[in-house]
Order: sequence, then C-alpha cells, then structure tokens
Amino acid sequence: MPAPTPKNQLHPRNKHQGRYDLEKLISVSPKLKQFVFVNKYGNESIDFASPEAVQALNQALLKLHYGVGFWEVPENYLCPPIPGRVDYIHYIADLLAEANSNQIPTGMKVRCLDIGVGASAIYPILGNSEYGWSFLGTDVDEISLEAAKKNMSNNPSLKGDFDFRLQPNLKKIFAGVIGKEKKFDLTICNPPFHASLEDAEAGNLRKLSNLARRKVTKTKQNFGGQKAELWCEGGEKRFIQSMIRESKQFGKSCLWFTTLVSKKDNLTTVYFELDKANVADIRTIEMGQGNKISRIVAWTFQNEIQRKEWAEKDWR
Repeated sequence: MPAPTPKNQLHPRNKHQGRYDLEKLISVSPKLKQFVFVNKYGNESIDFASPEAVQALNQALLKLHYGVGFWEVPENYLCPPIPGRVDYIHYIADLLAEANSNQIPTGMKVRCLDIGVGASAIYPILGNSEYGWSFLGTDVDEISLEAAKKNMSNNPSLKGDFDFRLQPNLKKIFAGVIGKEKKFDLTICNPPFHASLEDAEAGNLRKLSNLARRKVTKTKQNFGGQKAELWCEGGEKRFIQSMIRESKQFGKSCLWFTTLVSKKDNLTTVYFELDKANVADIRTIEMGQGNKISRIVAWTFQNEIQRKEWAEKDWR
C-alpha cells in the first residue's frame, strides 16, 4: 500500500505559519482583544480551552486572511481550527494539479462535494477564498445546513456556485447527492471520529483537559458538537468503509474521493476496502499541525489517461 508523504509542518501555501499575529488580528476584529492575555512564557495568547475565545480567533483569522466578514457557529456545534482545515484544501489542490500539467485548477468550474459540511461551512469558505471553487455541502442536520447557508450568503467576497442539501438517509453518503447529471472533481470529508456518545464525551474532556492543562469534568459549548459531527455507529472506521463501498457506484461521476483519517490504526482497514473496490489509484498525504499528525486518503476509479482527459475537458 502507498506510503504516506511525511509532513511535520503546515503546507507551504498555508497562511498560518508560525505564531498568530494577534496585533493584526485585533486590528481587523477588535472583539478578539478581550480574550488575549500574557502567558507564563511572556507571550500573548488566548485560552484555547474557551469556545468563545476560539470562535473570536477564527473570526479574526477569516477576516484578516480571507476577507470573510461574517462567520458564526451556533452553540453546541463544532468550531473547527482554521490552519488544519486550509491545509486539507491546499493538499487536494495539489492533487488536482497532477492531471492539469501541475497547474492548480481554479474558479467555479471546479466542483467539490463536502460531505458533512457542518454549521461552519469551513471547507467551502476556504476552498472558495483560496481557489474560487464551487461547492455542494451535504449534512444530516438541518440546523447545520441553515447556519452554513448563512455563513456563505453573508459574505459578498465569496463568489461561485454554492448549494447545501440535506441527506435524509443516514445509511447513505453519495446516493441522492451524486446523480447522472452531477459531476464532481473531488469530495471532501471529515468523518465522525467516535463510535458512541460516551466515547465522544470522554474524548472532548481529554481535549479540554490538555488545552487547559488541568482536569476538566464538563464539556463546554462549541467543544461539544452534535451527534453527526462527533460520532456514528462504528466510528471513523465504519464510516470510511461505507464511503469507499458506496463510492464505487459513482466512480465515473467523481475524479477524486478524499477523506481525513485521524486514527492511523484505521489505515489497514481503509486500504483493504480500497483494494476490494478495485480503485485505479490511492494517495495518502500526511499533514502536520504542531505535534498532531493527521492524513488525507484519496482514491480514484479513473486511470492517469482518464484523469488528464477529465482535466482537458472540464478545466481548460
């Protein structure tokens, strides 16, 4: 199976290298100032265990670097880290470039399917801001979809073709979304990590305890997340297995299928399913954000010649 490409830092095009420039961030979003303090090392920082502080930081980052003036996440919904999410976008942009004479395809002609778009709509916002791509975001949660629509529609700087669609069948991922008339250049997914509500709550408490550097016994708003965001039966492994099996039906309708795989131990199962699906190519791309390593696994049912024909027909 393909060996991961080792990474220990953010993608070279990622705008969030090094420490945050809090002075600049406050200049575009003054509300962030109330959350800034000087830590024991003498550096300005925020409390990353505080959902209010993290949301204010994200709002400032989006405004300063991407021209996004409005962005809100409802209470009890996930507030994603911007640097890691934009890393995903840059790496899959490089993947698309391979079939396009190493030129990243840009503009609304590039169509992306975001599975589980979430209330933040973070991948459509970043993908459109960086490359002008169009997006269809799907979710099983209606509140998430309404919040996602609000985040997109309240930002005139985001230009392209955006749509959001409820997936009413909890047992399906692509069915009802990709049809004969729909073609996508790639799919994006940050699958539910945990296998149960109990696992999700325990994981969130560990995360908060690590951030706060003390034992935390109660999950805070925005670090809780909804069921569909955090857990599903069988967890990440089962979700990705289902995704791979179903993707085979739509191999001619999508160029690259991609997903995050947070647990390294799940890769063996993922590769086994991809082998059974008889895919044409597999890529594993490791991403490094500080001490955390995650990875994208991408697969396609189209060979190299077909991928170049796709690029020639759809992007040029």
